[in-house]
Amino acid sequence: QVQLVESGGGLVQTGGSLRLSCAASGSTFRSYHMGWFRQAPGKEREFVASISRAYGSTYYTDSVKGRFTISVDNAKNLVYLQMNSLKPDDTAVYYCAADRGLHASNWNSRSMSIGYWGKGTLVTVSS
Repeated sequence: QVQLVESGGGLVQTGGSLRLSCAASGSTFRSYHMGWFRQAPGKEREFVASISRAYGSTYYTDSVKGRFTISVDNAKNLVYLQMNSLKPDDTAVYYCAADRGLHASNWNSRSMSIGYWGKGTLVTVSS
């Protein structure tokens, strides 16, 4: 099993930046595909980004491509989501996720199969 704890959320103005962190503990970090989802008020949870465990391939939803970057620090068991050029539509609770079996390339369409989730961190982008 793996435990996930997010941090780094907060209030930022339109056009600003934030970096979210996800600390993973409890199991072999490198065994997991990792990623981020978000849920805005009144909306369903949606895929944001993921990174594969073997080669570090990255995947993004179209609305964040070119603005967000996912990365991992295997030595520290951390996953990051660097968010630049933030917009009010990015306001949401951001959740870190991990799964050993579901490849990161499939996270956009099969999120219900992901095994582990953090409790989330709130990002608010003011206009």
